[in-house]
Order: sequence, then C-alpha cells, then structure tokens
Amino acid sequence: MVMFLFLVVALAVVVAAVTLAVLGGGESGPLPEAAPERLEDPLPPDRPVGREDVAALRFPLAARGYRMADVDDALSRLAAELAERDARIAELEAALAGARAAAQAGRPQQPEPRDGSSATWQDPR
Repeated sequence: MVMFLFLVVALAVVVAAVTLAVLGGGESGPLPEAAPERLEDPLPPDRPVGREDVAALRFPLAARGYRMADVDDALSRLAAELAERDARIAELEAALAGARAAAQAGRPQQPEPRDGSSATWQDPR
C-alpha cells in the first residue's frame, strides 16, 4: 500500500512539473506561439491559372482537415478567373456573331443550284 501511494505522489509531481513547464513556469518562460501553417499561394500570380495548376494544388492539413482560409483563398481566386474567362468568351462570341452578320450583309447571297452542283453562274456573252 505504501508503494502505491508513493507512485501516485510521484506521478502527481511529474504531471505538475510538466504542466508548469508548458504553461510558463520553466526557465525560458512560456512556449512560443506556433507559426500558423499558411499556404504559400502555389497559384501563379503572373499568368492565368491552368488545369495543371489546379491539379497540383495541395493544401496543408490542420487539426480537423484543411485550413478554411487557405481553401477559401484558392476558391476565390479560381472563381474570379473563371468569371473573367466566361466574360471574355461571351465577348469573343458576340464579336464573332457580329463579324458573321457583317459578312452576310456585305455580300449578297447567291442561291445555290437545286441539283446540288456547285456550278457558278457565267455570263453567256
């Protein structure tokens, strides 16, 4: 019984010493704050994001999964670039439709032969 009490007291002393050391009772003061593990944005800042960039994107792990700030930053960047690309595609499609309409208005349409041949009309003179 005496041995059991000795072990319990020794365990309590060790736990108290470790607790004091961690909370700042040690020689060098409290433990320094751990630097947050932030994503160093692997998405290229000087060019549009490509498929390869998204495939290579990896987020650092946090206690319960991924850091929300890193994922939100990457998703915001991707959403902005997709919106920019969609706007550019719509602009180019509108320009193409306008160019086609101008080309159709600029030259009269010739009726195609009904027999399916591609013969052109020649002056009989």
